[in-house]
Parts: sequence; structure tokens; C-alpha cells
Amino acid sequence: MSTAAVEGEDVRTPSPAIGRETGCRPVLRQLLPAAGATLVVAAGALIAVGCFLGLYVRPTSDDWCAAWKARDLGVLGITSDFYTTQNGRIANAFLSGVVYGDGLAGAKVLPTVIAVCFTAGLVLLGRDFIRFLGGRPRVLVLTACALVVQALLYFAGTRSYQVLLWAPATISHTVPSVIGLGALLLAIRTVRHPRAAVRLAGFASAFLVGFALGTLSEPFALVSGLLAAGVGLLCLPRFGLARNRHPFTWCLLWCSGLVCGLVVLYTSPGARWRRAQQPDEESLLSAGELRGAFADWLHMWDYVTGQWAYLGAAAVGVLLGLASGLRGPAEPVHRLRGPAPGEREPRRTVPRRVLIAVLLLPVPVVVLGSFAVVVGLRSGYGPSGWMFARTWTNYLVPMELALCGYGALLGARGGRWLSGRRTADAVLVTGAVAAGCLALASVAALVPNVRQLTTTTVARSVGWDAQDSRIRTEAAGGVTDVGYRPLHIGGLAEPFFTGSYERDWVAACVSKWYGVDRIHRL
Repeated sequence: MSTAAVEGEDVRTPSPAIGRETGCRPVLRQLLPAAGATLVVAAGALIAVGCFLGLYVRPTSDDWCAAWKARDLGVLGITSDFYTTQNGRIANAFLSGVVYGDGLAGAKVLPTVIAVCFTAGLVLLGRDFIRFLGGRPRVLVLTACALVVQALLYFAGTRSYQVLLWAPATISHTVPSVIGLGALLLAIRTVRHPRAAVRLAGFASAFLVGFALGTLSEPFALVSGLLAAGVGLLCLPRFGLARNRHPFTWCLLWCSGLVCGLVVLYTSPGARWRRAQQPDEESLLSAGELRGAFADWLHMWDYVTGQWAYLGAAAVGVLLGLASGLRGPAEPVHRLRGPAPGEREPRRTVPRRVLIAVLLLPVPVVVLGSFAVVVGLRSGYGPSGWMFARTWTNYLVPMELALCGYGALLGARGGRWLSGRRTADAVLVTGAVAAGCLALASVAALVPNVRQLTTTTVARSVGWDAQDSRIRTEAAGGVTDVGYRPLHIGGLAEPFFTGSYERDWVAACVSKWYGVDRIHRL
């Protein structure tokens, strides 16, 4: 939302370019592209290493079950199995069938697919955001923002392997954010398009994609539903933010799709079976459970706020905001639908309170969304559920995007406010240098995590390949009870994680994968 749009002002009035009347513009012209290029190289190198490590991914935990089911049952078979006997996540099962349909090849390339699609989506969204503010997008700095945000998402947390390399987790908690980003871009084009047929197709897509995500990931459905509900209410024409009901309609259909998907998931035979495994579970709305969930929520945020590297998202946003005004103001596109051909767009104002609500909307979405994630984890996994950090991705993505957006607003607003002042040169250059150094330091802080991830992933792949070759040789020779040595990685389960072999679902899936009756510990 344009920071120049306040009550009584024309929201289409562009702000002056940074440094138009000062001597800081030539310095920033050289400094900001250099900072952007440095961050692209630094963050891009870390992400490239993560994608390359996909080649060294080997099955563990849920991989074993998804791999043999996709091989033996096919895509539709594994989808039916998830619906009837597992958890009801039919879209999740379908994607798992696609990923494991050709053995392990899909799991190895999935990190690269995620990174490429995420980068493209973030660059396109950043371009729309800068144009929304009346600035001119700079692709280099936009790419730096996209890569820094991703590097922080993948490597700043406590479960880097699960967030980027472990396919079951990425399908459930990383891929939904990529799909949601694409849906947001689709929403922007839908509500702006002048043709009714195109808008109708976009509205239908909102419901269908929302339905699919409702059966793909419950945490993402909750967080995106909160965001869509807030945006939809603020986009009611009475508040002046949108001149028609197209944005509200899109958000309503999106939420309706999510609800329908969650209903299908919750009422599935697989979900009913899963709930039956914990018949004595205390009600989620009981005082004891709510107190426990709140304590878990505080523990989770203690981990997140203890990672200062997340500030790099705000720092790179400042660079983006400063860079957006270097080439002069562009024609603002912060309108939710352009006028018809030949129609003059009327002047309109947006109340200050609505602008403040839009600016603050990410805060309740992240706060309430993270609490909803904790409640769901506590319900499914008990008091230790909050430690399943792979699920944090569902609210960390909007948190990082909000930090980046706030930084961009600060950079753009600060640059325009200082334009023409005597101190503009020193302040803007100092601010750009400080933001660039903080962003680079946040990326550098991730290097030890990436180094450790590389070491453990490659070492495990070597041990796994040797063991796999031995087991296959024994199975081909008619051995029905083969030896297996657990190879742990990423805090994930391996065979013999429980004392009762009958309850060892990982060992059962390993046996299915190799076509033997039983495995024993080496």
C-alpha cells in the first residue's frame, strides 16, 4: 500500500525520485547494484549448494513408505491409500506419487524445482509491490531479495534438511508456500483484468487451488486462510481500498476452497483412524490444553527470535526500497483494477485507518497463524509437537515477506523524505551500506549450517549406497531377513526407532521397498 496515500490525498500521486535534487544519486546508482550483485552471489551460492545436495538425498522415515507405495500402487493408488488409511491428505498423496513415481529421481530434483519456482514467484511479487508503491523495479535487487529470503527460510532454522531436502516435509510445508505465492500472483491479475471471462476463470481457480491446499497441508491452510480473510475484509468497497468486490470475491472463494478441502480431509476414513489412535486426548479448547499450547508457542518463538539472521530479510528490503526510486517515479499501478479503455480513473482517497490496518495486517496473521500451527501440532503429536520445526515454514514465509516489505517501505519512504535535504547524501549512503552489511552478515551466518548439512548429507549417501547394494544382492539371492544399520539424518526416524518391531512402521516400509519379509539390526 502506497505510503503516500493518506486521507485527503490522491493515491495516484507518485513521489519524487530519491536524490533528484542532491548529489547522492550517482553514489547510490553504483552502490545498490553492487550490493545486490554481492547478495545474489552469496545467497545464490548457498541455495545452489542446497539444490546440489538433492543429488545425495536418500530415503529415510516417511520416504520409505511413500516410495514403495508410489512404485507398487501408482499415483492413484497412493492417493486412495492416504485417504482411506493414513490421514486424508489426498493432494499430498498425489504429489508424493508424482515425486516418487520414478524411484528416487523426483526427490533428488525437487529441491531445485522448489528453489527455481520460489525465486521466480518472489521476483514477480516484488515487481508488483514496487510498482504498487510507484517505484521502478530493479531486477538485480529483486533477485537478491528473493534469494536472501529463501536462504534464511532454508538454513536459518533448526531443521534445514527437512525444510529443503526431505521430500515428505517439503511437499507438506514448503511446496504449499510456493503454490500460495503463485495463487497470490494469479489473484492480482484476476482482480485487475477487465474481461469478465478471465476474472471468472481466476475465481474458479481460487476455489480449486484452495481446495487442493486444504487437502495438502493443514498448517498452511490455516495461515493462508487468516491472511485471505483479513485482506478480503479490508478490500470491501466501503473501506475505499478497492472500488469493486472482485478482491473480496477472490478471497471468499479461496477461503471456501480451503474450508471444503479441510472438511474432506477431516471426515476421511484415514483421518478418523488417526484420531482413534488417541481416544483419551484432552479437548483442544480445554483450559489445560490452551495453557500448554501457549507455553509451546512461547518456546517456539524463543527459538525464532533467537536467530538474528532473520533481520537480513528487512535489511535487503531496505535496499529494494532505496533502489526502487533511483530511476525516477513510475506510473503507479496500486489499483486493484484498471479503468476500462477510454474511461478516466476517478480520484479517490483511502482513510488513514484503513492504510494502517493494511500495514499491520501481517502481524496478527503471523501471530495467530503460528499459534494455530502449535495447537495443531500439540493435537497431533502431543506436548513435544511444537519441536517439529519443519511446520514452522508455514508462518515463517509470511513473516520474512513482511519483514522484507517493511524494509522496502522504510527504504522508499526514507529516501523520498530525505530527497532535497542537505544531509541526504550521507544518510542515504550510510543507510544503504548498513543495510547491505547486515544482509550480507545474515547470509554469512548461515554458512556453518550449510557446511554441516553438506557433510552429513554426503556422508550418509555414501553409507546408504553401500548398504543398499548389499541388501539388494542378498534379496536377489533369496534372503528374506536382511540386516539393516540405521543411518540417521535430520532428526528423522529410521528402522528400530521403537522397541516393538510390530509397531516399527519404518522397518515395515523398508521391508516392502526391498521385497523381503523382515529386517534386523546390524
